[in-house]
Amino acid sequence: MGYMKPDERMEGAGPAMPPRASEAQRVTVIRPSRGWRSLDLAELWRYRDLFGMLVERDVKVRYKQTVLGSAWAILQPVMTMVVFTVLFGQFAKMPSDGVPYPIFVYAALLPWLFFANSITTAANSLVGSSNLISKVYFPRLLIPLSSIGASLVDFAIASSVLLVMMVYYGLGWSLNLLLVPFLTLGIIFAALGVGTLLAALNASYRDFRYVVPFGVQLWMFVTPVAYPISVVPEAWRWVIFLNPMTGLIDAMRAAFLGLPLNGSAIVVSLAVSVLLFAIAVAYFERVERGFADVI
Repeated sequence: MGYMKPDERMEGAGPAMPPRASEAQRVTVIRPSRGWRSLDLAELWRYRDLFGMLVERDVKVRYKQTVLGSAWAILQPVMTMVVFTVLFGQFAKMPSDGVPYPIFVYAALLPWLFFANSITTAANSLVGSSNLISKVYFPRLLIPLSSIGASLVDFAIASSVLLVMMVYYGLGWSLNLLLVPFLTLGIIFAALGVGTLLAALNASYRDFRYVVPFGVQLWMFVTPVAYPISVVPEAWRWVIFLNPMTGLIDAMRAAFLGLPLNGSAIVVSLAVSVLLFAIAVAYFERVERGFADVI
């Protein structure tokens, strides 16, 4: 007796049996997109568990096998504050808007170090996860997005020191502190925008790993961290406001220390940050398909 074809059955044998579970499994075919594409928020949401795992991994790696542990989150801004206080506060006699210079500069160092550490980590995140990228599919955008988690933890820890310093210097807590979470969200958009763009560029052009530290150092000096905006000539202030961190750091300092807020500077910085994030994500999505080949 010969073999029957899959679609043949004997007369009177009754209806065909349904396929087994193993034969009825759903098959997903992943094809590379072409040209520019928009951000797929639904896909990112489906991989939210992976995002949480990546954040947890980065936080654990940050403090694993360290002598001082989370104290590093405090030492970096405190030691930088001491150096800036001696150089700019004592020697250069930099104005500080009527508040003690140590807490004036510390209130700006916190958001700046959060921003700087975030973009540095994000810029190297794809190269550091090359084994994961080349073996399994997932939205590659999750890697630079999740890299900001450890820096956010450092920022929260160091902020507690600032609150204690405010009590020590006799500066009361004001309602402006309620703005800190919203300003932090703006800094996150700015950091993710720059970090995501640098991550995509660093994956293709490895010399960007040397450009990033140098660029971050230069960026700090064109941002009002060690000095107030008032020292910049009024005719040139529109230039410094194009820097998204100018308005955000000035607003963060004002929120912590109870100083007057510059509403127009905040709006401009938030708008530039969101625009920068959108451009960075669009470019990342455009070149994402080639990461597994070049990384």
